[in-house]
Amino acid sequence: MYLPLKVGRLALGNCLIQLPNIGNSIQCEPSTFAPWISPEVSGVSLDAAGLVALADFTTIARRTALTGTSTFLDAFVLCPGLHRQQNAPELNGGEYPTCAAMTTGYVFRVENPATVLYLQKVGRTGQLTTLSVRDIRQTETFWSRTLSLLHTTHRAALLTTVPYFGAICLTLWTLVLLVLTADWWGLTVIVILIFSRFCNIIVIRRRSITGWKGASEPGVQGDLLILLSQDRWIRLRGTVDDLKAVTSGQWLREPTFFEGSVAALATVLVYLDAALASNTYQLGKILLLVLLISSAGLLAITNEKTEVLQMHGKLIQVDGKRKKYDRRLTMAEELIRETGRQDWAVRLGMIVPKRDEKVDKKDEGPVPKQDEKVDMQDEGPVIM
Repeated sequence: MYLPLKVGRLALGNCLIQLPNIGNSIQCEPSTFAPWISPEVSGVSLDAAGLVALADFTTIARRTALTGTSTFLDAFVLCPGLHRQQNAPELNGGEYPTCAAMTTGYVFRVENPATVLYLQKVGRTGQLTTLSVRDIRQTETFWSRTLSLLHTTHRAALLTTVPYFGAICLTLWTLVLLVLTADWWGLTVIVILIFSRFCNIIVIRRRSITGWKGASEPGVQGDLLILLSQDRWIRLRGTVDDLKAVTSGQWLREPTFFEGSVAALATVLVYLDAALASNTYQLGKILLLVLLISSAGLLAITNEKTEVLQMHGKLIQVDGKRKKYDRRLTMAEELIRETGRQDWAVRLGMIVPKRDEKVDKKDEGPVPKQDEKVDMQDEGPVIM
């Protein structure tokens, strides 16, 4: 850096210092951060680093489905595909499996896409996986409800908490580095991504409010058998009200005009952010790439190690070991003996109903005699 300086005298207290003529300029030492703000990388351009944020990852949407909602600390978890959080109900692949209530014989479908996604995650081909659902709101305190606004704490294991908070710390550390290097464009890019996440969080929390779940049946126990694709069999047990909360109605209701507008604004901001990322220093682009890719990996680990589903104040978890069967019929016969009824298995098409040896003639209708002559007038014209 060069500072213009005229030849003259400089007064320091009572002393006068004669300034020599050095070309009317003095060269100053470069900034301490200058060597690593814009590192020289020959043949490599990172101007399109912001496009990584537009990658079609489902990591954030999958996290939303497993927790049933979104917390405010999620705003600091920045991953590619963050603009697709509102598409979380599509992660079940359009599957709505058939379900039978083995206590009543009724057959219906699981209408909750987040529950279906969790069942797909824990189900295994050729095995019966038993799950239990319970109400966690009865054991919640004021502080646990307040803390749940920031982070999901129910059954939070070490392998899920450490990667999650690691992604948050990575975002905060990136912000600190951008401030220290005075990369204001880079700081603006990160802040826009955080604001976009915050907008989606607000919309998700509004849409995930519990709606219609059918008539209440307090105290009644339920036992469901769910037939997933790829021969994955799920048995879900709990009270009928808890079962209805996680299988019936809507998980995320349709967005209102205001909510849709906020979600659209958040999406546009992500695309705008990808364009603005080219204005950052070379170091800022590197930090942005490291942040997005590392956060995606850490959040993917969190999702993989999450063994429970929390939704509408209910908690679903695996209960006991999975049981293998060589035939689906064997499983059906065993459950029939346990429940004492087979109507649910017949309606699911798992068994063929046995016919009685003697058939009631009243159900068969009148049978004409062989010797009985048929009136030709009733037969209509005969074409020869």
